[in-house]
Amino acid sequence: MGLLVFFGTVFVAFVLTIAFGRFGNIRLGSMDEQPEFRTSSWIAMMFAAGMGIGLMFYGASEPLSFYRDGVPGHAKQEVGTAMATAMFHWTLHPWAVYAIVGLAIAYSTYRVGRKQLISAAFTPLVGEKHANGLFGRCIDILSIFATVFGTACSLGLGALQIRAGLEASGLVHNPGNGLIVTIVAILTLAFMMSAFSGVGRGIQILSNINMILAAVLALFVFAFGPTVTQLNLLPGSIGSYLSQFFEMASRTAASANGTAGKWLSSWSIFYWAWWISWSPFVGMFLARISRGRTIKEFCLGVMLVPAGLSTVWFAIFGGTAIVMEQTGKSIYGDGNAEQQLFNLLHQFPGGTAAGFVAILLLATFFITSADSASTVMGSMSQNGRGDASPWLSALWGLLTALVGITLLLAGGDDALNSVQSVTIVASTPFLFVIVGLMFAIVKGLQRDVIYLDLRERERFGRQLALERRLHREADEREERRRRAKQKQQQRRSR
Repeated sequence: MGLLVFFGTVFVAFVLTIAFGRFGNIRLGSMDEQPEFRTSSWIAMMFAAGMGIGLMFYGASEPLSFYRDGVPGHAKQEVGTAMATAMFHWTLHPWAVYAIVGLAIAYSTYRVGRKQLISAAFTPLVGEKHANGLFGRCIDILSIFATVFGTACSLGLGALQIRAGLEASGLVHNPGNGLIVTIVAILTLAFMMSAFSGVGRGIQILSNINMILAAVLALFVFAFGPTVTQLNLLPGSIGSYLSQFFEMASRTAASANGTAGKWLSSWSIFYWAWWISWSPFVGMFLARISRGRTIKEFCLGVMLVPAGLSTVWFAIFGGTAIVMEQTGKSIYGDGNAEQQLFNLLHQFPGGTAAGFVAILLLATFFITSADSASTVMGSMSQNGRGDASPWLSALWGLLTALVGITLLLAGGDDALNSVQSVTIVASTPFLFVIVGLMFAIVKGLQRDVIYLDLRERERFGRQLALERRLHREADEREERRRRAKQKQQQRRSR
């Protein structure tokens, strides 16, 4: 399992190298193609699809948990360490995973003209015959398998937190499994309706609504919470993140005198597995909405913009939760992560209304995540069709919702751990697919006409520089001979 943590950092380094290297100006499409979506809508869609429910679920609870319980190798109640560890889990690393899969698909599909499949992106590495054969089919089946369980995990978290929000708002009392099933059923019907409207309409509209609601909720907590502390936490958290980066990236079960294993399984390894399980559908979705952008724009936009937004989110919600805990207002409660956001909101004037906004935001995040995933699975199961059948997409979404309900009901009182364990098992094999995509990306880019033209220009430039240097040296030698001859003639004339 240490491979998950190690490769997470490798993925970050790879994406930054590609972005700032000689491939950065290659466009994901034809030479003069322009992006299909405005940059603001592009950011909203990728943020909503990439981790909307997760930030709602863990935004307050994760930094608070690290503050109360500590992290391996650090004492309890270290605010900087708590914030840095949350940033490590939610900023560069997850989006680097998504960027690799998304870049591989976008380049293969829109630049080269292959099918919109992860298997097709392996063509530079294994050849067209194997990419279209048994090897490719296994890759696509594995992609769908990981997507089903990764999305089911997210939907399960969303349903748990919506139930907690309804209970905290006083709308239900002692909710049981029946409420979970009802929540998932209603939201499944909603995202099936969104799926029939297509990515250009349904997801775009809902994603913009998500960003507005998320901004409203964040501004509410920012205004009524410890604003100065939140502002101080932004640079402080980034500083702690940078200073502890290599410690966090190299943490293994042997760290902290061998006590880090259980903590890693519950946090870092689960997160890395979760990101990997989401990467087939988020990567393909990113590819679909990023046509016409340059590789540099894609890599930096996908990695840095959501990472920055996540940092602000944790500073506002996580920082506020920690400050309230320090002042004796119990946000942690009995330790249930799904309740802590609502424990936080209800400390403020108008907290009940804010709780309803949070429930609505969870619902729309649920719909956009399920809609995006079902659309991608529909496309993959139809041999990469760009306009997958809405009925098939809806069927995949329904199956994913059923898997999520099954995991929650089977887990009983420990539903969260049940969801986490299944996610780790289901997603680990896809790690090796992502590693293979890294090699396929580089090999494919090395054959790109822009790259080859750049290489040709560099060779021509070096040759031209060499020829000019030789000419200068020849001219200098000729000039020296001429001067020597003049001096010789002057001596003879004397």
